[in-house]
Amino acid sequence: MADDVNPKPGEVPEADGGIPDADLVFKAQQGDMQAFDELVERYHGKIYGLTYNMTSNREDAEDLTQEVFVKAFNALPRFKGNSSFYTWLYRIAVNKTINYRKKRNRKRALSLDQFDQEIKTDDIYHDLTAKGSPLRNLSLTELQKKLNEALQSLSEKHRTVVVMHDMQGIPHEEIAKVVGASVGTVRSRLFYARRQMQAELTEFMK
Repeated sequence: MADDVNPKPGEVPEADGGIPDADLVFKAQQGDMQAFDELVERYHGKIYGLTYNMTSNREDAEDLTQEVFVKAFNALPRFKGNSSFYTWLYRIAVNKTINYRKKRNRKRALSLDQFDQEIKTDDIYHDLTAKGSPLRNLSLTELQKKLNEALQSLSEKHRTVVVMHDMQGIPHEEIAKVVGASVGTVRSRLFYARRQMQAELTEFMK
């Protein structure tokens, strides 16, 4: 029974005494709108964070987040539980955001506050501001802008793993399920993406 109560890696922990995702999904499939509303409340912040960091635009992220939950609601009767609900939801969000970006013909202007202040805890931030790094003395605002520009320069598949792992703390194994790749491929993409971002940022300092 413990496995039914404890969230899997990456899932939003339920409050003490809260209903597990699987039970909420079952209720929602039976037409319980309150159960689906609870799922939306649990994952809205994470899905918004994913779409925001992949698009670098707040309005786009808000629209995409809404579209993700609409699609999830419409597809819920076909959800068989072969993966966790959050993995299934993330897969919808990633695919919808990538498709949106492919259709977008022009780049939007990047604002200076594109990254949440929590980026200071991310692996990339620490790697790039370590002792001896030429970026160490940049202000947080300057670094946020440059990190955002470097992130947006990545390909879709590389940006996806950076956002999910370094910014949202999702384990390699769960990312692999979402993107449909092996754990080794996820690790390789993450390594390549970090190297590319570091190279992009080094160019700024020349």
